[in-house]
Amino acid sequence: MSAQTQPTVLIVEDEPAQREVLAYNLEAEGFRVVKAENGEEGLIMVEEETPDIIVLDWMLPNVSGIEVCRRLKTRTETRAIPILMLSARSEEVDKVRGLETGADDYVVKPYSVIELMARVRAQLRRTRPATVGERLEYEDIILDAETHRVTRSGEALKLGPTEFRLLSTFMEKPGRVWSREQLLDRVWGRDIYVDTRTVDVHIGRLRKALTRHGGEDPLRTVRGAGYALG
Repeated sequence: MSAQTQPTVLIVEDEPAQREVLAYNLEAEGFRVVKAENGEEGLIMVEEETPDIIVLDWMLPNVSGIEVCRRLKTRTETRAIPILMLSARSEEVDKVRGLETGADDYVVKPYSVIELMARVRAQLRRTRPATVGERLEYEDIILDAETHRVTRSGEALKLGPTEFRLLSTFMEKPGRVWSREQLLDRVWGRDIYVDTRTVDVHIGRLRKALTRHGGEDPLRTVRGAGYALG
């Protein structure tokens, strides 16, 4: 998994040992990890990093995990980020409360690291399927993330690594309009400076590859906003 395609996991956990064990195992699985040690810091990190998934402890100082979850799920821009809540509370009423607050999954401490990793991947399979090796389809285009192959109407397409990541991003959310800045973050990564005009160059290359064997250009330019698939 290349650095630019690594899903970002935000860990919000106030116990240093727990936080480091989680980070170690997630990084070993190929994820990019950012960490926060309390709820307030977690909310700030969501703004700065736009993580793909959040592993959130219930019992946090000052702002609790339940409150962090509630705030994120009531905001349009963060509502879709999966939240996996960790808690020592094992009663059914607590699990129900966590899920009703908006958590997408609930894991009781102590937990199996293997199971937790599986649950993280399950959430990403729903929101960023290409990053966990899923096969994506849009009309006559098929993208196999595991074998890194793309076909259109049965014809193999030759895509460079950047064009492949761009297409993966578009195919994960057909119809969504992506700004150049959002594509830079998702495809190139936040740690690399790339001029926004570079996005246009690679979009042009992707369009050329997609129409090489005929067929209409499936990419749509939205004036003043960005690009979309379909």
